[in-house]
Amino acid sequence: MLTIPNFTDRCSAAITEKGTILICGLDPQLRYMPAHLVRMMADKYSRSLEAIGRMFYEFNKQIIDAVEGYVFAVKPQMAFYEAYGVWGIWAFQKTVAYARKKGLIVIEDAKRGDGGDTATLYAAGHIGEVDFFGNEEDPTVLKTRKSPIRVDCITVQPGIGSACILPFAAAIKQHGTGIFVVDKSSFDPNSEVEQLVTVNGIPVWRETARLVRVWQAGTEGSQYGYFNIGVVMGATFPNDAVEMREELPMAWFLIPGYGGQGGTAAGAVVGINRDGLGGGVNNSRGIIFAFRKGQFAAPSEQFAIAAGKAAKFGRDELNHALTEAGKQVFRN
Repeated sequence: MLTIPNFTDRCSAAITEKGTILICGLDPQLRYMPAHLVRMMADKYSRSLEAIGRMFYEFNKQIIDAVEGYVFAVKPQMAFYEAYGVWGIWAFQKTVAYARKKGLIVIEDAKRGDGGDTATLYAAGHIGEVDFFGNEEDPTVLKTRKSPIRVDCITVQPGIGSACILPFAAAIKQHGTGIFVVDKSSFDPNSEVEQLVTVNGIPVWRETARLVRVWQAGTEGSQYGYFNIGVVMGATFPNDAVEMREELPMAWFLIPGYGGQGGTAAGAVVGINRDGLGGGVNNSRGIIFAFRKGQFAAPSEQFAIAAGKAAKFGRDELNHALTEAGKQVFRN
């Protein structure tokens, strides 16, 4: 059990305080950026990678300001940032810092997966501490410090197994951070690998859940009792969410697929426990690009206002679904 401040205890406290299980995904794409923002940054910084990095950060900052009252966490997907090199990573770092300043929990969607020293460095860089120079007298006597890209939680691929997950578990026990093991993704059709049947006669995703029960030992929070090694459980497969919850009664679920991928609010809350805790529901495109089409469509200059309206709608729709399912709903 973790007696230090930890990811799932902080998530639980944030949900009870703010009255929302909604997470906003921060996945900026140049092709979908507000036109006025594209013109402004291209004029100011020329057509450069710097312009894109600065635009992504400005976009994210305005989105965070608009949605902070309706979400308890944000989830930047690293792929959208690292594609633009140094300036993309700069935008990621600035976004993480700004979200923290606003009191939001930060979940990095990066799906790292490797073993040995590589897994140890992934864990150190994203949810732990990295080696750094020692003192002036002898910089070779190393100390550690937080990485500039450190977040509260990161998604991890389980394919390599314990050699990958255990270094992350060690970082969690030391620093109170968390991981989500990619288990049942939200893509439709679902992953061929996740659906493969093992020699035990059950699909790979259920075997993975059983492994998670082993890996998560000793990572439970002391306040709410949820483990800090959780799973990705897509909102698009509510029937499987029931089985996942049976396997992992006190795991935290990251629930993608609500909104843009077709998952419903009712399907998204299936994996939430009766206490109203145990998971967060992510919506990315449906919030940050709400200005582009649909009921919240608006001029480019009002993209953040549209995002705020979409986030409020999502919060309320999910809370209604929780009520209909007979589960605890917290009101802020």
